[in-house]
Amino acid sequence: MPANETAPSVKKKGRRARLIVLVLVLALVAGLGYGAYWSLDSLRASFPQATGSLKVPGLTGTVDVKRDSHGIPQLYADNDEDLFRAQGFVHAQDRFWEMDVRRHMTSGRLSEMFGSGQVETDAFLRTLGWRQVAQQEYDTKLTPETKKYLQAYADGVNAYLKGKSGKDLSVEHAALKLTASYQPEQWSPVDSVAWLKAMAWDLRGNMQDEIDRALMSGKLSQAQIDDLYPPYPYDRNKPIVEGGKTEGGKYTPQAGAGSGSNPGAQGAAGSPVSANGATESGLAGNATAQGAAVGLRTHMSALANTLDQIPAILGPSGSGIGSNSWVIAGKYTTTGKPLLANDPHLSPQLPSVWYQMGLHCRTASAQCQFDVSGFTFSGMPGVVIGHNADIAWGMTNLGADVTDLYLEQVKPEGYVYDNKVLPFTTREEEIKVAGGKSKKITVRTTNNGPLISDRSDELATAGARAPVASSAPDRGDGYAVALRWTALDPGKSMDAVFKINRAKDFNSFRAAARDFEVPSQNLIYADSKGATGNIGYQAPGRIPIRTAGDGRMPAPGWDSKYAWKGGKDGNAGYIPQDEMPWDLNPARGYIVTANQAVAEPGTGPGKYPYLLTTDWGYGARSQRINDLIEAKIKDSGKISTDDMRTMQMDNSSEIAALLTPMLAKIEVSDPDVRSAQKLLEGWNYTQEPDSAAAAYFNAVWRNILKLSFGDKMPKELRIEGSCMNVRGNGTGPADDLAKTVRECGTRGPDSAQPDGGDRWFEVVRRLVKDEKSPWWSSPRKGLTVPATTTRDELFARAMEDARWELTAKLGKDQSTWSWGRLHQLTLKNQTIGTEGPGFMQWLLNRGPWNLGGGEATVNATGWNASGGYGVTWVPSMRMVVNLNDLDKSRWINLTGASGHAYHDNYTDQTTMWAKGELLDWPFGKDAVDKATTETLTLKPAGSN
Repeated sequence: MPANETAPSVKKKGRRARLIVLVLVLALVAGLGYGAYWSLDSLRASFPQATGSLKVPGLTGTVDVKRDSHGIPQLYADNDEDLFRAQGFVHAQDRFWEMDVRRHMTSGRLSEMFGSGQVETDAFLRTLGWRQVAQQEYDTKLTPETKKYLQAYADGVNAYLKGKSGKDLSVEHAALKLTASYQPEQWSPVDSVAWLKAMAWDLRGNMQDEIDRALMSGKLSQAQIDDLYPPYPYDRNKPIVEGGKTEGGKYTPQAGAGSGSNPGAQGAAGSPVSANGATESGLAGNATAQGAAVGLRTHMSALANTLDQIPAILGPSGSGIGSNSWVIAGKYTTTGKPLLANDPHLSPQLPSVWYQMGLHCRTASAQCQFDVSGFTFSGMPGVVIGHNADIAWGMTNLGADVTDLYLEQVKPEGYVYDNKVLPFTTREEEIKVAGGKSKKITVRTTNNGPLISDRSDELATAGARAPVASSAPDRGDGYAVALRWTALDPGKSMDAVFKINRAKDFNSFRAAARDFEVPSQNLIYADSKGATGNIGYQAPGRIPIRTAGDGRMPAPGWDSKYAWKGGKDGNAGYIPQDEMPWDLNPARGYIVTANQAVAEPGTGPGKYPYLLTTDWGYGARSQRINDLIEAKIKDSGKISTDDMRTMQMDNSSEIAALLTPMLAKIEVSDPDVRSAQKLLEGWNYTQEPDSAAAAYFNAVWRNILKLSFGDKMPKELRIEGSCMNVRGNGTGPADDLAKTVRECGTRGPDSAQPDGGDRWFEVVRRLVKDEKSPWWSSPRKGLTVPATTTRDELFARAMEDARWELTAKLGKDQSTWSWGRLHQLTLKNQTIGTEGPGFMQWLLNRGPWNLGGGEATVNATGWNASGGYGVTWVPSMRMVVNLNDLDKSRWINLTGASGHAYHDNYTDQTTMWAKGELLDWPFGKDAVDKATTETLTLKPAGSN
């Protein structure tokens, strides 16, 4: 249950009580000048009409919008264009503020809504050019059919917008009108396409790891960095596919000798550019290595700070971005047909990033081809994850390395490439600012990509400090940083959405997946054909082939051998889609994808020859799901829909199972610390919200990470405000190393390191065998806390620090401790709800809820160990599809269908979500009609 909130009631009595409270609050703020404007009418004016009829220009026939008690709509039409026109209309009814902010973000126009504070963010996004690439996709790549659907969707949004402004659209739009004369413009098809760029940005792979390693290299040795990025444990955590082979231009599943054990197969630990002075990069080595380290570190520090300012619609880049999905063959289910589960892990938002919806043709025909239901993105037509009448599918982030940072040697007339100076490609951008003057910027692009360093004064000059070897080009005014990213090349992912929605079998599903170029996802599949149905997997995506380097560190942009493999003029070559891994009905009877390695790399039997990434998730969640499935099959032989739901809520901690037996043996003299230690006795390592043991263990784990790793991180990775005394100032060998300076962390709480994800599980798993590893050293604290030099000494200190931390946070009485009191979820509106006036935050935000689960747990309510215990990642939705009877499928959203504060469906699903409950998911017409509580009929403009 929430700590400070109960589930919103759908009863009118509860709604009336809330509105009475609002009347009192509005009366109080009247003295501040808001009262005349903030009436109850302002709050309710934008609530959507859900019954009766409305005329919608452009419709050729009627569309029925049938909503259940949770406001989830099922749409029924007679042709595809009317279906998507209605989808746009209904999305706008419930979520237009969310849509409006998204399109301004993807086009780099947030300043037009929120003023000068967003100019730098807009400048960075304009430099990336998401909107420009989306326009190119629409103009040159997408099929006429897809364009027709996008236009119909846009027409539906615009039909809703006609004649509306301010409070008619949302409370947020009304608030914006208090300070600016903002009026939303018409929706365009490219607004929808651009959303895929934002999605791809948040799921872009290892760019944050690439930056972090570069920053680490200014303070840590390569061996130390390797300790912190260990190879994937193929011997312990299974990859998604096993035993396939790639030959003759095709990938064939289940043809090899199996995965085997090869923990060193992840890839070379070296990199093309090392801030310690790797000579292969063309940067200086030997005597000038320290100076090169400083220059690269400054580059990456500035870039990291810039990235922290970019809105992340799906969540901050880090260990939490991921998902769970798995599918069980019919031979192992109680239904006799496959069961498919999916829960994408994204940042908590209000409203949820997902919108549940069904799109149905009343009669299937060439003019009406859709009968699909699932989770959609408001602002984009179609269903992203869900099922149609024939198949079901889910997604998890594949995590492929699709970005590279390049250091560029720039001159006034251009940039250096293979000892020649080439001219920049440039374009001018004007950023309009609400209440202020416009700002003009020039975007410069090399053959590796846009110069993102142009958006940071620090990055623009940092290269002047980096010494170079004789093999590198002259420094000139310094090095710049360019970004190569697959999503900056026009693609056809929008085509794939509609093709998947209409797929009838595995072949058509795989054919559709070929167009799902960015972001690269793990796609799981199930159908009900034959006696027990089919299950499958496909890894699609545009994944580059590198001619040199492995993408772990920034590369020298002036050397063509580090360019992505390809044809003329820098056009990249990608792994052929026919050679991407896939699977169909594996003998084991199930498929699990949870951001683990896709396949074991290598050239031998059963190995995969292409480099997908060296920065996989480390498989803690995926292997736990594998183990749960295997145990259930062994125990009963069959898995039910409710078993799938139970697995989704599994709270077991892998790191707790490893460390708790060691912690229990530590000799503790302080009686209060000993009392806390006793909480771990008999604990089963599950992180339930009421567990005192889970609270204490996670506090110990956080302090272990801080003492052994956090205090050794460069300041650019430590959490902001974390200050310590260090010798020297890190600017080079000429420092007076005897000088002590105060150094404070600069990283935000969502991306600070160590974050405690499953990479850190693997780091500690390897280190605990060495009781005297240098990582276990921590300095003396004050006059009473001695330095540590061994594992057990550091563990004892972490246990003591954790005890006093929880005493401060939860009180001295351990009987009142619980994990949920520490591990809370507060849902915040992503704009005004985070930075707006306190009154507006009160109006828009909800919570907190006390949660179970944790980082790298199947119930992935993630938290950053450097930033605190608050929930930063969540299963953003959960679904279980029953292929034997689609009407017995189940689903839940993080919040609710509505984006309107104080609507009954604003957060009506959240408490159920927190408890692990699922809603009925009607699909067939009879089931939908039975669940319908409100029906709205949309009619052509000229009809009666």
